[in-house]
Amino acid sequence: MSAMVHAVIGPQAVRPIDHLVIAVHHLEAAQAAWGRLGFTLTPVARHPFGTANSLVQLNGGYLELLGIADPSAIPPGEAGAFSFAAFNREFLEKRQGLSMLALQSVDPAADRADFEARGLPLYAPFRFERMAQGPDGAERPVAFSLTFTGDARIPNAGFFTCHHERPEDFWRAEYQRHANGALKIESVVMVARDPADFHEFFFYFTGQHDMRSDSLGVTLDTGGGKIEILSPVAVKGLFGEAVEADPKPRFVAMRIAVADLDATRAVLEANGVAFRSLLGRLVVPASEACGVAVAFSEADQASAE
Repeated sequence: MSAMVHAVIGPQAVRPIDHLVIAVHHLEAAQAAWGRLGFTLTPVARHPFGTANSLVQLNGGYLELLGIADPSAIPPGEAGAFSFAAFNREFLEKRQGLSMLALQSVDPAADRADFEARGLPLYAPFRFERMAQGPDGAERPVAFSLTFTGDARIPNAGFFTCHHERPEDFWRAEYQRHANGALKIESVVMVARDPADFHEFFFYFTGQHDMRSDSLGVTLDTGGGKIEILSPVAVKGLFGEAVEADPKPRFVAMRIAVADLDATRAVLEANGVAFRSLLGRLVVPASEACGVAVAFSEADQASAE
């Protein structure tokens, strides 16, 4: 199935994951690192507000490697406005890694009204255009409308919905073929000392009011990727990543569904990527993937969880 097929959502309906932003110190080095993991990367594209990106397109969503390209072009944060570029610049002053979660939007105005009704923070509407280079080398304009919100208790992560105005010029089948067999974003993982403390924000942000809660943490299924909020002990057990006992909530990992885990293993081994087998998954440590742990799960197994 092509990634051009997105779930149809409306006001107060569940919003699937659109993409994950991975802020990196050096974009070209990040492309090389994620290429070693077996992903196909899009050509670098520049934003009009000082950042640049390279994408991993998957079925229904994508990963955005984001770097600072022109610090002088970054707009300052102003009252009532959210600066995407400034947020990621400040994030990179502390660490590189998974900085922001974007959910799919079919109606930015409806998202804004829904957030307002539920008491979430609101910022000025934000729309921009950039050029996207296709596999044929031709550049075409693409445009996005972003609706930002957040939770003051989670300062180290950003949240917004993303509406694609020209999806036909954004998604490309050639960019969705990956040597590691990657198919889709299975989940994004946040660490928190008390995962249940944040369920209300994620209820309102995603529109998903059903959750699974156990000793490991809290999981919300958007129908297009899960959001997992896990304790430090759970992150250590599931991803092998040591986290301080009382962390400020932040994103630390993701799970990617693949077609054939043995084929993924072969790619990682051939490229000299360090990984470990944990609970039937192949887990690449954050040190190999620009600050975010990546767990590969076989698609049938991932879907059954």
